[in-house]
Amino acid sequence: MRFDQSQHMKLGQHMKLAPRMIQSMEILQLALPALEERIEQELESNIALETFEPGDDREEAEERRAEADAEAREAEKPMQVDEKHGEEDFARLDNFETEHAEAIEDEYASPSNGLPSRFEEHGSFSRTRMAGERDAKMDAMANTAARGESLVEQLLEQWALSDVGDELREAGKLLISHVDEDGYIRTDLTTIADTAPTGPDGYRPTAELLTRALLAVQMFLEPPGVGARDVRECLLLQVDAIEEMEPASAQALSVVRTLIDKHLDDLIHNRIPKIAAKTGLSLDEIKAAIEQMRRLSLKPARQLIRESEPSLVPDAIVEYDDDQDRYLAYLTDGRLPNLRLNREYARLAADRALPKGDREFIRTNITNAQWLIEAVEQRRQTLLRVIGVVLDAQRDFFDLGPQAIRPLPMTQVADQLGIHVATVSRAVAGKYLQTPRGIFPLRKFFTGGTQTESGEDVSWEAIKAAMREVVDSEDRSRPLSDEAIAAELKKRGLDIARRTVAKYRDQLEIPPARLRKQF
Repeated sequence: MRFDQSQHMKLGQHMKLAPRMIQSMEILQLALPALEERIEQELESNIALETFEPGDDREEAEERRAEADAEAREAEKPMQVDEKHGEEDFARLDNFETEHAEAIEDEYASPSNGLPSRFEEHGSFSRTRMAGERDAKMDAMANTAARGESLVEQLLEQWALSDVGDELREAGKLLISHVDEDGYIRTDLTTIADTAPTGPDGYRPTAELLTRALLAVQMFLEPPGVGARDVRECLLLQVDAIEEMEPASAQALSVVRTLIDKHLDDLIHNRIPKIAAKTGLSLDEIKAAIEQMRRLSLKPARQLIRESEPSLVPDAIVEYDDDQDRYLAYLTDGRLPNLRLNREYARLAADRALPKGDREFIRTNITNAQWLIEAVEQRRQTLLRVIGVVLDAQRDFFDLGPQAIRPLPMTQVADQLGIHVATVSRAVAGKYLQTPRGIFPLRKFFTGGTQTESGEDVSWEAIKAAMREVVDSEDRSRPLSDEAIAAELKKRGLDIARRTVAKYRDQLEIPPARLRKQF
């Protein structure tokens, strides 16, 4: 084996992203709530970054602060009492007390007397404290909803009120710990018994004890159906509860019970005639029973879980301008704080009297603050430019609806704006538009498409909208197959394959024809 050392020259091109560019791309990709959080984090960690309110007269405030500091230094000047200057110093003290007595009295006067100007400059904080008003932050904390109890905690509270023996109570607690978020106990009782922790006395519940505890759990816990081991048992428990509350409906519920207990699989697959042939029931009786079943829930425990829907914050709002006959957009970033560099730290960064390490630390923070401010502004400009292209290209969508949306590749927008296609992709990622037709993901307006038989460009989103319209207008007693839907779309000039119809139908969550059929 031989090792050689040599030198070579090689010409090549490499692209390296500067930290500033990386941060700019990250900021561009953030949705509005995430951007707010990012800015808050930077405000907490960066001493050179601060917020301001429009209209703030900063210089005047600094002058007032300087005057107040000068007064404080004058007041704290040590007294020199001697024969030569004693009278002068005591006279200065007497004048100070006379000049400031009224101001001191005003500062600690009742709220009805008003506030001195040097408290007013600090805004609502001083007014709240001096006027005895409620603290807005404390009110917000007091009005914030407490963490909701978990499903298991709520079920255990119900179980604690049940009238059962100690042995059965402990077994019930064990079963409740295995209830999933839908309300089912999907683990086999034998497995639960085998994996149960051993008590201090070496006792472990048996499968037979758990079976008896399960009956008690299903009887005592609300809503009905909680503790079921499968869908059939869950629905039957709910039927039992309804029959107990409404004895008069026992006859109608008997048909529901039969369908659930004996023909659930046929119900799931919409084989109504087959059920009628097996049971001797008429189609009207079966349909009436199915209508009764709409009162039942496949996920009963969801009623106990408060699920807060994530709030959807649009990044821009689109409105129609009658005067210009065009759609205009404006960003909703007014909720973002106004950022600027702290002037005091900017002055300290150039102060050579400061230790070198301190100056470098301040300069680093100033640089990071400048990058963030510029990245936020660049995000704003890029997003507005991209949305502007969308408004021009998708005018028919805003005028006529989803069926009029046109193909709009990101490459086309990038070429039009003179930016990279990756920049367009980051600009639309996770962003939403509030339009007169509702709130839509910004990415929805960037779609490929095909051509109609007349040569007109049509997007895939428009084809989906047309397919939805075809299905909504079909005769439910004779629903259209995928091939028939493709034929109907072809009559509208949209020539797509049957397998494409099946794919889009799944995306639109439209059931197949046999499940859409009504008898």
